[in-house]
Amino acid sequence: MEMPTPDAGIMARKGRVVERLQAVLPKDAVIHDERQTRAYECDALTAYKCPPMAAVLPASTREVADVLRICHEEGVPVVPRGSGTSLAGGALPTADSVILGIARMNDVLETDYENRTIRVQSGRTNLSVTGAVEENGFFYAPDPSSQLACAIAGNIAMNSGGAHCLKYGVTTNNLMGVTMVMMDGEIIEIGGAYMDAGGLDLLGLICGSEGQLGVVTEATLRILPKPEGARPVLMGFDDNEVAGACVSDIIKAGVLPVAIEFMDRPCIEATEAFAKAGYPMCEALLIVEVEGSEAEIDHQLSLIMKIARRHNPVELRESKSAEESAAIWLGRKSAFGAMGQINDYMCLDGTIPVSSLPMVLRRIGEMSEQFGLKVGNVFHAGDGNMHPLILFDANKPGDLELCEEFGAEILKLCVEAGGCLTGEHGVGIEKRDLMGYQYAPQDLEAQMAVKDVFDPGWLLNPAKVFPLSASESRRRLPMAAE
Repeated sequence: MEMPTPDAGIMARKGRVVERLQAVLPKDAVIHDERQTRAYECDALTAYKCPPMAAVLPASTREVADVLRICHEEGVPVVPRGSGTSLAGGALPTADSVILGIARMNDVLETDYENRTIRVQSGRTNLSVTGAVEENGFFYAPDPSSQLACAIAGNIAMNSGGAHCLKYGVTTNNLMGVTMVMMDGEIIEIGGAYMDAGGLDLLGLICGSEGQLGVVTEATLRILPKPEGARPVLMGFDDNEVAGACVSDIIKAGVLPVAIEFMDRPCIEATEAFAKAGYPMCEALLIVEVEGSEAEIDHQLSLIMKIARRHNPVELRESKSAEESAAIWLGRKSAFGAMGQINDYMCLDGTIPVSSLPMVLRRIGEMSEQFGLKVGNVFHAGDGNMHPLILFDANKPGDLELCEEFGAEILKLCVEAGGCLTGEHGVGIEKRDLMGYQYAPQDLEAQMAVKDVFDPGWLLNPAKVFPLSASESRRRLPMAAE
């Protein structure tokens, strides 16, 4: 994976930059020892690594502003980092950059149950937002699989979703306002604790911008009353395409489950060995969950199971208790960890129309044979957000490159099917060089022009999202202080 050549002039000024950062942050908040910076050399896309020049851990918006102002004056690239769970290399540093981590910024600042909002520092983990309000009968809806660890800042950067996004939407549907620091240190407020801000929809621009426009330090989020009840049903099928067709039929019927999750045989076998959830050994498995009153749940599940029976499932298991519901979800929640125990893998993130699921699953199977690499499919089937796991051997020469080539073909297939390159993981470096496959040159130019407005010097996460050849002239603007 190509990255820009580090700026020798910036690296030569490391001592001065570190000294200035230490003047505005506590001593332990500036990490510059080469051995210690290795803790920040990559995110969850571990195939690519590069220690940063330094890493900083501010604890307030004011400290973030001071850090960015200094780096702006010194012409130093800044790579924002949440919890480092990005699977697309969004927080991969360069040797001449400063990692700005927000892990120390994890407080709840304000809770307003009457208006159903909560304001938090952006380093707070996803799951702990619900933890702060659940005793009062509320929850925060977006639930990515990494919700125990991932930070709200990263959720905003990548517009993360999760298993329940079919009903509740992704981060952008639950984000109401942000406090954001611009690259020059200016602090701005966008949106707020109300339904719709006047003027341009800058909040929609910020959510999903992958740390390219500013550093979000606080977020106002929508919280919702807990549903009266929820119940899943487990469906097993003897064919991936049949399972995909069942998903399409459920959506076409106008039923709105809270979640529809898909797993194929490789994932079923791995999760059974790991979590022992009691899954049937079949080719494909769906978990469909609905919410509401008991009467509503019964009505929705009866319709869903009627649709499922038309596809001749090998197993149809409706939960009868909280324990059975937990068991049904256990394997799905354990899937990524279980797969990691048996193989190195690359987790992709493409989105397709639900009606294209059968065709795309068939083509992925054909490409698996062509490339000689196995694939485990586990994804949010209800909204077409696919997460194929390509299995490879990191110790076998050429296997990573073959895996990357296979992954690129899957993502191209998603675009050809009418979908897009990413649903929630972001572009980062993983999909950066495929952007030209989805967007025409004038489309990329329009997107880069937006970054020009927010970050004229292209110092915020500058080597991500856009093909290096497209952004080269902008990234080479003379910003460094000599």
